[in-house]
Amino acid sequence: MASSRSEGSRKAKAGDPVANRQKQLEAFTQGPESLLTTNQGVVLPDNHNSLKAGLRGPSLLQDFVLREKLTHFDHERIPERVVYARGAAAHGYFELTRPLVEYTKADFLQEVGGRTPVFVRFSNFIGSQGSADTVRDVRGFAVKFYTREGNYDLVGSNMPVFFVQDAMKLPDLVHAMKPEPHHGMPQASSAHDTFWDFMSLMPESSHMLMWLMSDRALPRSYRMMEGFGVHTFRLVNARGVSHFVKFHWRPKLGKHALAWDEAQKIAGKDPDFHRRDLWEAIERGDFPEWELGLQVLDEERAEKLGFDLLDPTKLLPEEVVPITPCGRLVLNRNPENHFAECEQVAFHPGNIVPGIDFSNDPLLQGRLFSYSDAQLARLGGPNHHELPINRGVCPVHNFQRDGRHRTGIARGRVSYEPNTLANGSEFRVDGGEQGFSTFEENLESPKIRRRSTSFDDHFAQATLFWNSQSTCEKEHIISAFQYELSRVETPAIRQRVVDNLAHVDARLARKVAEPLGIGPPDAKSAAGQAGFREPRGKPGIESAPSLSMEPTGNTIQTRRVAIVMGAGVELGAFKVIQQALLDAGAITKVVAGHLGFVTSSSGQQVPVDHTFQNMPSVTFDAVLVPGGAAAAQALLKNGDAVHFVLEAFKHCKPLCIIGESVEILRSVGIAQPDAAVPAGVVIGTNEPTTRLQMAQDFIAAIAKHRHWARAMVEQVPA
Repeated sequence: MASSRSEGSRKAKAGDPVANRQKQLEAFTQGPESLLTTNQGVVLPDNHNSLKAGLRGPSLLQDFVLREKLTHFDHERIPERVVYARGAAAHGYFELTRPLVEYTKADFLQEVGGRTPVFVRFSNFIGSQGSADTVRDVRGFAVKFYTREGNYDLVGSNMPVFFVQDAMKLPDLVHAMKPEPHHGMPQASSAHDTFWDFMSLMPESSHMLMWLMSDRALPRSYRMMEGFGVHTFRLVNARGVSHFVKFHWRPKLGKHALAWDEAQKIAGKDPDFHRRDLWEAIERGDFPEWELGLQVLDEERAEKLGFDLLDPTKLLPEEVVPITPCGRLVLNRNPENHFAECEQVAFHPGNIVPGIDFSNDPLLQGRLFSYSDAQLARLGGPNHHELPINRGVCPVHNFQRDGRHRTGIARGRVSYEPNTLANGSEFRVDGGEQGFSTFEENLESPKIRRRSTSFDDHFAQATLFWNSQSTCEKEHIISAFQYELSRVETPAIRQRVVDNLAHVDARLARKVAEPLGIGPPDAKSAAGQAGFREPRGKPGIESAPSLSMEPTGNTIQTRRVAIVMGAGVELGAFKVIQQALLDAGAITKVVAGHLGFVTSSSGQQVPVDHTFQNMPSVTFDAVLVPGGAAAAQALLKNGDAVHFVLEAFKHCKPLCIIGESVEILRSVGIAQPDAAVPAGVVIGTNEPTTRLQMAQDFIAAIAKHRHWARAMVEQVPA
């Protein structure tokens, strides 16, 4: 059944105007599915036994079937990506909703309603393929557009900035962040000495560290995660006029995060949490969607921003330059084969089309070389563009020949241009407006190995980010720094980090330092400040609400709600609330102490979807506990059930507690009769007159995602 598809997914696949790309990219003609063959097409009557000299004799070297099978097995793994190794992907389309003729001549950005096939890969930055999805990390957000003018790759992440300003430092960053070479630990974690040693000596990383220590590094789902192009690019119109541009992907479901304790537990319970969430949503027909927005400005305005737009450690607040929506991205088809598509896909920021061009961002300039080099090594040669997942939908004409893994068969006697033997002129574009032309930028400067002074301000935007966070988000950042630095064994490194943080915010640095056994922060002692200059300006705002994850949206579509049941449960209020949740687009699952059925107070058999052990509270967004005296007593006697509810409370998730089930909370001093009801907790009865109101209150609580300011969280033993 692994190859089956949900009805919603099948319908979308058949009706999608860009779905026929799958047929265009079919690499091989498939034989009869009922017959096993070798790679040469020879039918195999026996795929269980090797050829031997007698029943108990040695295997024979002439067994070409065994040799082919073992040879393929021995070589079926390719080198994993150095970074962004662990990923998940999906097919879909990009639909233009606003024409961009005034800014770019890119064909796919001209006609409203035009759809372009895409393949999107999400990934973790630092962990290997075998690491967990929910670790604290940067997430890749790479989109391959199969346009009529060639493939365009927008290779970004879920954070709008990066750690370093120049590609010269990229290998050092990755080496510092990867497992330490002497013992190979820790995996997929920045909480160790080499990373923080490097960071403490690189104050330019201060802004990115604020994002990494924030809730942005713990997305609830790929579907609830923003995406950014990170770098500044150029849009060039048909008249040759250039504008700088920043790309933004904004999720339809809102931006939401996990709690840190929750993320750690999910990593152990379900390390494939994000990958599974994406796959199952598409299979159900709940297609993920993002809005593409652009920040466009000319060079004259860019010069007056107060910071350098070419600096990849800086962002352009939308409060300064608003985001203009121009399209939507919809993912509606899962890969047929994870390796052939998700692993063999080759993204490259240098894959651009006419009307889009590069800026002089020094990190981007280095990536333009590094990605080419990495794909050559990873995919075994210069012809990886011919792999089905990388092949475009437009014609390809040139005289490049041969090389490893060539799949196309070039015809003709010549492999050079110009020529007369093959009339090579038919492949050439002589002048005119057709084809790609690099933006003609005036460059008059000496060769120099130095950084622009406009890149010198390392702290103003880190402070802007800090000032833009809610009270709870600030507490999460402080806790994250404390946890990470508590894992650092060298006190001097911990001290340098908090000294740097003193340039961002004095309270932040002081709070982080308190439990670390080091001295108070001292900004004057911060490392790496020898070349520090006063910034040339500020972004003009003290805080930017767009940088906070609050408010988080008002939909509960695809939210997972656990319904915790014990024997003797009363179903009246439960059925009303469950139907309201389903009508609002949520997903409900019954969780109990055993699989099979739970018997209600009226004798009805309620099917159980999961147990407390195989699907813990951390995999759900909210919890509903129906009433009934017998059910409440049964749950109170089950430690796993009590832990399930209390853990959800501790992670600030919405709870709806009906009737006698409130005793689960009261058992630890929460929701006492004369006390205020904690934020995000709905307590009601089985009375028919209150059921609809309970349902509405619960849905409103879920729409807020988390109730981070919930009181008494620290007292809950979960």
